[in-house]
Amino acid sequence: MPGGALLTLHEEGAGFVVRIGNEVLMSSRLHGSEQAMAARSLDAALRSRRPRVLIGGLGMGYTLRATLDILPANAEVVVAELFECVVEWNRGPLAALTNDALGDRRVRLEVKDVQQVLRSPGDGFDAILLDVDNGPDALVTPGNRGIYSPSGLATVARALRPGGTFAVWSASASKPFEKALARAGFRAESVQLPSRHDSGKGGRHVLLIGRTAPFPR
Repeated sequence: MPGGALLTLHEEGAGFVVRIGNEVLMSSRLHGSEQAMAARSLDAALRSRRPRVLIGGLGMGYTLRATLDILPANAEVVVAELFECVVEWNRGPLAALTNDALGDRRVRLEVKDVQQVLRSPGDGFDAILLDVDNGPDALVTPGNRGIYSPSGLATVARALRPGGTFAVWSASASKPFEKALARAGFRAESVQLPSRHDSGKGGRHVLLIGRTAPFPR
């Protein structure tokens, strides 16, 4: 990774863990919030004649799997993942976790920085789901800072279709980022999500949401 840190996949017990150095970045035992992220963010996509969704950050594929399970057969889901090793893991040892979500014909994989995709969005996205950091205030790579800046949020707004949704996964709340969303013209809200998928117990993660205005009737 930039700066020399090592990104590694570990099999632990009945699950998997991804670490940056000695720090746990994600775990297959705690993916409830990644799945809930899709359920909370795709209302605009479901109203679209041909839904287009951008997922920034593949992770272990749980957000992608949940998105595919919600969207219709004519949808397109673009996945932007910076690290080739994460793609290889999802096609290899992690594939069984998501019923090989990357193999779904609705998926278009872009092995590049999500910011590049945002700058060339084609005919736009109904939803942009971002999970590339531990939140706007806890970056995995310094280059991601630009996504949360005023110019980055303006790029996101241009990439969204009218009435579209921008959702950012975060390990904790971020009032400064909610204010930044509002200043950028989004209708901002913060939603707490359970970290576990199999119960309401355990910690909570946060979904930071910005919604754009729809076309006037």
